[in-house]
Amino acid sequence: MLRSEHLDVRTVTLGINLFDCASHDFDVFEVKVRSKINRYAKRLVETCDAVGDRYGIPVVNKRIAVSPIGTVGASFTREQMVRACRILDECAKEVGVDFIGGFGALVEKGITPGERNLIDALPEALATTDRICSSINVGSTKSGINMDAVSLMGRTIRNVADATADRDGIGCAKLVVFCNIPQDVPFMAGAYLGVGEPDVVIDVGVSGPGVVNKALQRAIAEAGRKLTLSEIADIIKHTAYKVTRVGELIGRGVARRMEIPFGVADLSLAPTPAVGDSVGEIFQTLGLSSIGAPGSTAILAMLNDAVKKGGVFASGNVGGLSGAFIPVSEDSSIEAAARSGQLTLEKLEAMTCVCSVGLDMIAIPGDTPAETIAAMIADESAIGMINGKTTAVRVIPVPGKNVGDKAVFGGLLGEASIIRVPVGDSKSFVDFGGRIPAPIHSLRN
Repeated sequence: MLRSEHLDVRTVTLGINLFDCASHDFDVFEVKVRSKINRYAKRLVETCDAVGDRYGIPVVNKRIAVSPIGTVGASFTREQMVRACRILDECAKEVGVDFIGGFGALVEKGITPGERNLIDALPEALATTDRICSSINVGSTKSGINMDAVSLMGRTIRNVADATADRDGIGCAKLVVFCNIPQDVPFMAGAYLGVGEPDVVIDVGVSGPGVVNKALQRAIAEAGRKLTLSEIADIIKHTAYKVTRVGELIGRGVARRMEIPFGVADLSLAPTPAVGDSVGEIFQTLGLSSIGAPGSTAILAMLNDAVKKGGVFASGNVGGLSGAFIPVSEDSSIEAAARSGQLTLEKLEAMTCVCSVGLDMIAIPGDTPAETIAAMIADESAIGMINGKTTAVRVIPVPGKNVGDKAVFGGLLGEASIIRVPVGDSKSFVDFGGRIPAPIHSLRN
């Protein structure tokens, strides 16, 4: 079951607060950061492996999330932000974790000079490091959408792609733009430690799309009759419960051995490029020719809801994103549907209304205008703002490549054929700037 259905703990993420490392003296900041990360994270990998071995459940990734560097390094110049990014990258390599998240900023209402310097540093920072992930929050239901930040991020994504052009723009695979970002996301590239979180905390990200799919296939084969969608939703819910219990068991075991508080279990059906570990295959099990066919949004809504219900029942500490991801390059079935034209960018946007994140790991033509990317971010942020849910954009404009060409990112990031972006000019709209006001239903106090 573990191998054939890909049951695992996708990530154990150690959150580390760096606000007590802040200093106007960069050398002091560096010493404090290195010391604190090494003190708390030096045993993370070996502890995760030991707990995983004890229960026979592998922990695939060990990661770190830190406080948003745009705030911690509020006084830093652009050059110092690049240095800070490299220091975090070196720390990640020293303790052996896969990624470190938190090189980001919360700019939904405005951008401070330090946050602007961080964003300006992103092309060089992501091009010269290996294990850094960045998230920028540009909107929220409470604050509206900062269109100046949206416009800036459209240009920044293009610049990051150009800075990593020799690797198909892979820097953009480690940069995500959010609306309503949670403070306790253990999954990359959005992980960071929010300002209301403990000094250190263990969060766990549990996956299992292959487990859900196999459970559905068995139930359909053994039923001897046609199951109803109500029964199918119950199967998903019960399976999500079991998977979440496994994740919480591992997470609490790691936290106990490291003498660190346990935070949340994030049950998100996060696929990998491996066959059998796909969210897209669930859609075929439930009767569609492919994800992207009519009915896809309805199935995703049911799947997302059932996963949340099962996860909440299994744990008193469910957090993060918790639902279903649809990252194109990271899911072999979704990538195949996008490559064949059965799944379009327009359909993906519609599906983000009911999934856990947004437009994720989508390769687009390298000459896509920055204003078009900004408008895509604005559209996705509007969905999140109005519906009070998390949405995000992680698109990769692949330099020198066009529709139908392939971009290869490797590892869990997978590969993807470049898909068409809807035609039309968005420049005049994006150039208005300012802030899209928060919706009336945000006034709930």
